[in-house]
Amino acid sequence: MRIATWNINSVRLRLPRALDLIAEAAPDVLCLQETKALEDQFPAAAFAEAGYPHQAVVGMKGYNGVAVVSRLPIEETERREFCGRADARHVSVRIDGGPELHNLYVPAGGDVPDPQANPKFAHKLEFLAELRRWLADTRSAAQPMILVGDLNIAPLETDVWSHKQLLDVVSHTPVEVDALCGIQAGLGWVDAVRHRIPAEQRLYTWWSYRARDWALSDRGRRLDHVWVTPPLAGAVDGVSVLRAARGWEKASDHVPVIVDLKL
Repeated sequence: MRIATWNINSVRLRLPRALDLIAEAAPDVLCLQETKALEDQFPAAAFAEAGYPHQAVVGMKGYNGVAVVSRLPIEETERREFCGRADARHVSVRIDGGPELHNLYVPAGGDVPDPQANPKFAHKLEFLAELRRWLADTRSAAQPMILVGDLNIAPLETDVWSHKQLLDVVSHTPVEVDALCGIQAGLGWVDAVRHRIPAEQRLYTWWSYRARDWALSDRGRRLDHVWVTPPLAGAVDGVSVLRAARGWEKASDHVPVIVDLKL
C-alpha cells in the first residue's frame, strides 16, 4: 500500500499538480491538508475520474481543510474538533478493512513563540496537548494505525537548515518539539520516514515562498510526517520525499511525502 501526504495549499488552485502527483507516484491513498475549500467545493469528480472514488473530506471556506482520496475502499471513522473549534484539521478513515489512518493539519502557531503574547502559539500548544490526551484515551499502541499530515513541527536538528538559528523560531522551538515527541511516545509511534532515512541525513519537506531561490538557499524544514504504530513498523518498505515538486509550476510550499507499506 502506498500512502502519500501533501499540504497542497488550495486543492482547487493546485488540482493539476495533484493529478500530476497521481500520474507520477500512483499512491493508493492520497492525504491532503490545507485544501481551503468547503466540502461541496472539493473537486471530488476530478479525483474520482482519476481513479480515486473513495473520499473523506472535511472543509471550511478559504482556510485549513483535510481530505483523503483513495483507490481502495475507505470508511470514515471520525472527524475530531480540537480546542472547541470546528476548523477542519482532522479526519480518520479505515482503509479497506485494515489500518486506521489519521490525517492531521496542526496549527502553524504564528510568528512569536510565546503563548502569553501570541494566541496562535497558545492554540498550537493546546491542540498538541489535546491530541496527545485524545489518542491516549481512545486508541491503543496495539492497533495498526497510520498518522500523516502537516504537523508544522520539525523535531530533529537535521529536519531544519540551521538548528541553532531556528531554536527560537516557531516550528522548531524546544516546547513544540517536546510536545510532538510526547505524542509520539504516547502510543510508541514510529516515524516511518526516519525509519528508512537516517536521522543524520538532512531532510526537508517545506521551503518558504519568501526565498528568492528556494533550491539555492535550501533553507527548508521537515514539517510533513508519516507515523505508524508498532504493529506496522516492520511493514515500512520504502519512503520518498518529492523535493522536485517544490519546483513545479504554481507549486505548494510543501512537497509530497510517500511511504510504501507491505501489508
